[in-house]
Amino acid sequence: MAPQPIFDEMRGADGDVRALYSSVAAWLEASPPAALAARRAQAEYMFRRIGITFAVYGDNAGEERLIPFDIIPRLVPRGRWAKLEAGLMQRATALNLFLADVYGARKIVADGVVPAELVYRNPQFRPEVAGKAAPHGVHVHVAGIDLVRTGDDDFFVLEDNARTPSGVSYMLENREVTMRLMPDLYASHRVAPVEDYPDALLACLRSVSPRGKGEDATIVLLTPGAYNSAFYEHSFLADRMGVELVEGRDLFVEDDVVFMRTTRGPKRVDVVYRRVDDEYLDPLAFRPDSTLGVPGIVGAHLAGNVAIANAIGNGVADDKAVYSYMPDIVRYYLGEDPLIPNVPTFRCREPKALAHVLDNLDKLVVKEVAGSGGYGMLVGPHADRTERERFAERLRAAPEDYIAQPTLGLSTCPVLMDGAAEPRHVDLRPFVLTGADGVRVVPGGLTRVALKRGSLVVNSSQGGGTKDTWIVDAPAGLA
Repeated sequence: MAPQPIFDEMRGADGDVRALYSSVAAWLEASPPAALAARRAQAEYMFRRIGITFAVYGDNAGEERLIPFDIIPRLVPRGRWAKLEAGLMQRATALNLFLADVYGARKIVADGVVPAELVYRNPQFRPEVAGKAAPHGVHVHVAGIDLVRTGDDDFFVLEDNARTPSGVSYMLENREVTMRLMPDLYASHRVAPVEDYPDALLACLRSVSPRGKGEDATIVLLTPGAYNSAFYEHSFLADRMGVELVEGRDLFVEDDVVFMRTTRGPKRVDVVYRRVDDEYLDPLAFRPDSTLGVPGIVGAHLAGNVAIANAIGNGVADDKAVYSYMPDIVRYYLGEDPLIPNVPTFRCREPKALAHVLDNLDKLVVKEVAGSGGYGMLVGPHADRTERERFAERLRAAPEDYIAQPTLGLSTCPVLMDGAAEPRHVDLRPFVLTGADGVRVVPGGLTRVALKRGSLVVNSSQGGGTKDTWIVDAPAGLA
């Protein structure tokens, strides 16, 4: 992929404001810097008051932090979103078929489409649940599929998050804060709503109940506890869905059935929306020292008595080496070309690709196949020679642990910095729900922003921020 000019979503190459952003530009022009600064301060106060914070593991200070929120919304025209929505639904469908297959008939491996060692030697593959289909065939109930944009109509899938994707609480709170602080700007657009996400998630979880009880199904949200970095989101979603927020000690298994302890006695649980990683989920099946999970819950799953969302073992699907095969996976199961392409990816496990990567470290982004959160990666153009040489040693020592991609020119959106709007790089995490009754995409998702000038790393753990994402009617003549 050849280098290309950075696409500014608000302004064209001539510096003129794009028609889509004309109302936003007029609002910014009419708002004195002091008024914008006051709104930004109000937003921060509101986030602090409601307690929407996160913790960074390994942070010596150990303090809870706010993810910086930018008050200028990101706009996507409804017609363009419709194309993205179709591509996201296609992707989620293929991910579910892939997981059902690799834990079942294993046809895609037998047919040589995906190498067996990438699946069955993957540390995220869980042989403990092989041979048992997830209830209703749904493995990825909630997917966070990260998209990047490089041109007017050029979107790429950067990552598939199929385990326990987070960030939806920020999407919802960003919208609420935007509507309260900028009602005039919001009212000037027809913005697709996101507020019904908790209801949609609840319906999705109810639909996969093994007992088929629908609205009578008992659903719980399993959290590692208050010290988890995403605990706010866990409590937020449980409250919005009207389900119990539980820790491992609140559940127990008897005769391969999961029960919740209540003041009225044990209550059978049908669906566990878990935010506990696989290895901590069941000390009888995985880590015996885990105190976060529920002893016997894997046995209850194998007996068909409980649905676990997202399913155990999904990590094999969002591994970055497997990601490089997603176009083939889509074609294999659906007989269609991907509607949203992958970023071109070099598999360092292949000798020719490794040689190319080593010769071009100054131009590439190198990532650990099992990495996340912006850790364990090298952004070649922003690294010095010493950093690149150190990373080259790691690549030679364990090439199978890495993939590499071109340094994309991520699009930019306006961000309020010191009273003025400045362009910063962004990505987008839409949330895709899959239940027994089909696939649904929330209109918008979470836009993440690299707040440092020139930075391409948008992760909150690396200093990134967020902004509200509006799916809006486009001006006449604009898709």
